[in-house]
Amino acid sequence: MTSSPTAPFIRREIANDGVCLLTFDRPESGANIFDAATMRELSGHLDFIEQEPDLKGVIVTSAKKSIFIAGADLQTLLRQAQSGEMRAFIAEGQGVFNRLAALKIPTVAAIHGACAGGGYEITLACDQRVASDAPATRIGLPETTLGLVPAWGGATRLPRLIGPEAAAEVILKGKLHSAAEALKLGLVDEVVPQDKLLEAARARLKKTGRRMASVISEMPKPIKTPSGQNAAPARAAEIINHSLTSSVDESLARELDAIVELGETESTRNLIRNFFLADRYRKGSSKVPGEKVTHAAVIGAGVMGSGIAQWLSSRGVSVILRDVTTEVLSRGLAKIETTYGEAVKRGLMSEEKAKEGRARIVASVNPGPLREVQIVVEAASEKLEIKKQIFRDLDSKIDDTDILATNTSALSISTLAAETKLPGRVIGLHFFNPVSRMKLIEVVIGEQTSEETKERVLGFARQIGKVPVVVKDSPGFLVNRVLFPYLLEAAELFEKGVDAGEMDAALVEWGMPMGPLRLIDEVGVDITVDIAATLEKSLGARGHMPTILKKMQEAKMLGRKSGSGFYRYEGREQSPNEAIETWRGPVAGDAVPGRSGASPTPAPGTASP
Repeated sequence: MTSSPTAPFIRREIANDGVCLLTFDRPESGANIFDAATMRELSGHLDFIEQEPDLKGVIVTSAKKSIFIAGADLQTLLRQAQSGEMRAFIAEGQGVFNRLAALKIPTVAAIHGACAGGGYEITLACDQRVASDAPATRIGLPETTLGLVPAWGGATRLPRLIGPEAAAEVILKGKLHSAAEALKLGLVDEVVPQDKLLEAARARLKKTGRRMASVISEMPKPIKTPSGQNAAPARAAEIINHSLTSSVDESLARELDAIVELGETESTRNLIRNFFLADRYRKGSSKVPGEKVTHAAVIGAGVMGSGIAQWLSSRGVSVILRDVTTEVLSRGLAKIETTYGEAVKRGLMSEEKAKEGRARIVASVNPGPLREVQIVVEAASEKLEIKKQIFRDLDSKIDDTDILATNTSALSISTLAAETKLPGRVIGLHFFNPVSRMKLIEVVIGEQTSEETKERVLGFARQIGKVPVVVKDSPGFLVNRVLFPYLLEAAELFEKGVDAGEMDAALVEWGMPMGPLRLIDEVGVDITVDIAATLEKSLGARGHMPTILKKMQEAKMLGRKSGSGFYRYEGREQSPNEAIETWRGPVAGDAVPGRSGASPTPAPGTASP
């Protein structure tokens, strides 16, 4: 095998079988990205390939441990959006990818690791795609979540590959898919073990050669144009709807116009800035390597406690899951089993990894000492007196160096810390439901929480793959302080006669992931009442709780977990809950009273307290 001279970003190797291997390997970086220099270098390699008559095929791959290509350099895009240089950069990328697609020899992308945005678009310019089955392999086009559209051929080539409807599902939602999901959707042609990746790519080059463009026998129905504050999904839908009746060049021109126009909007620039803010919080600023937590305990095996235990165990942490009854523990363990099963089914982890994760959890009703743990996370009932009692008990049962954290949604950390002899080690660690999908975590600093405790917990949060935000110990912290006045006002409007389905649909159309009444059902009416009671004490009228919530709690209509709340639930289906109609009054003003309608089904993984 012969190699080209050392290149900054892409290595070119020609094997004895005539296959050209292009390996992306950005120096001194764990990720490959597309910037102007990388694009120019790729163009230079294509110059060589186009002039080399003896080549039999091309394989595009990556040398990185967990990233194939992460897409375009967002810092560059943001800067170009502000300076007006974006059009030239995107047009250059379109031209380079078009040359890859036009090669007269077959091309295969061998994908291992994150393959997002422009990273997936280069694979669409190849004839075929083979992916590793590793959990690190995640494939998709997330541009619309940043207020942009796939503009290096994603919105043009993907509809031709898998059809407009399936392409819209991928592009408009912007989700990254596991290798198994990608195979099912048609995003890749084959999934193999990582150590067989190049072998499988070579086999496809020899066996299938170039792939002809698919022919559409009849025109599909147009994709419905989404509405909302983010204009990107609507622009993407417009491109998809025209893609099959236009030439590739015409469709690419629409992509180019759309991304340049979106890049000029304030909302898109804010979405990109928000991405960098979240990334900064995820990485942190500490220069000192943090302590690695290997042993933890979770007190309370309810919805949140079991979710926290599952997440920690999936991240390599051994967990003691403790509750006062075997019945609650059994339900918690069943929920953990379900979460692991779904993760395997979705290709997020192998069955072997799931088995290892389950084995890290030890369930116990033993109230004895917890001497082999580094952190204890209390996730019991949202009742102050119950939590006080738990903290007094735990204070004498763990080592003095252990961290004592609470998952409370709104209660005072300082009040709980006052029940212990070492208040400096007490901190809030507020996970969000469902724990396995929500990245955000609030790190709540009490009046006496030490700096050491804060830094250790921030390191722990990042170790387990969460994005921590540090907040003061004030009622509702950050998320619920903002969220609950909104939820409570929605419940009051419903109580006064406003239709539930119409209200939820209006907020979803505006851009929320789900409507406020549906969110209360997901959170749980009982949890909502507890948090609202805490907020009302400090916020007064702003945190006032509508009477209907208390009546629903008394009637055990607690939302999805009980089968009914503002809606009735049967599996994934929901319908109006007519049982609560008698608790509603006439609507004020010009609004028209109506029965509660079904709310749009939200995307999975939306936030709740």
